Amino acid sequence: MRNIVAKLVIGVAITTITMYGADNSIGTWKRNVAKSTTTTPSKNPVKSLTIVNEASDGGVKTTVTGERQDGTPINGGSSVKYDGKEYPVTGAPWDTTSMKQIDANTFTFESKKTGEKYHVTGRTVISKDGKTMTTTAKGTDAEGKPLSAKAIYDKQ
Repeated sequence: MRNIVAKLVIGVAITTITMYGADNSIGTWKRNVAKSTTTTPSKNPVKSLTIVNEASDGGVKTTVTGERQDGTPINGGSSVKYDGKEYPVTGAPWDTTSMKQIDANTFTFESKKTGEKYHVTGRTVISKDGKTMTTTAKGTDAEGKPLSAKAIYDKQ
């Protein structure tokens, strides 16, 4: 009987760690520019973008690099816990972001520019096969105009 109980406890512990400890966003992701869309055309759209997500205490450390069509480099990043609190961001149109992890493949976020009109909320979903990451966002741009975007990333 003790053996059965011990196996049950171990099984529950492993299932709990797997459910709540997994984060399938970890790794390197390259934006598929051809499949990504936005309702607010940029004067200087993204030519290439790579996101590197590293596991961090209770969240993720993100490093973003890339290039705009005119050759301007993109460099930014953040370290965010999945607790829904705001954390600073560098190299983006927003300066704070907050995130919550729903499950190993699903995350919600809110990004803002302090004292300005930029404010978006969105969702990131990793495909079941782990090869595609889709981020959707809606809100207002820096001028207060409505925006919506869908960014598709391929796992590298």
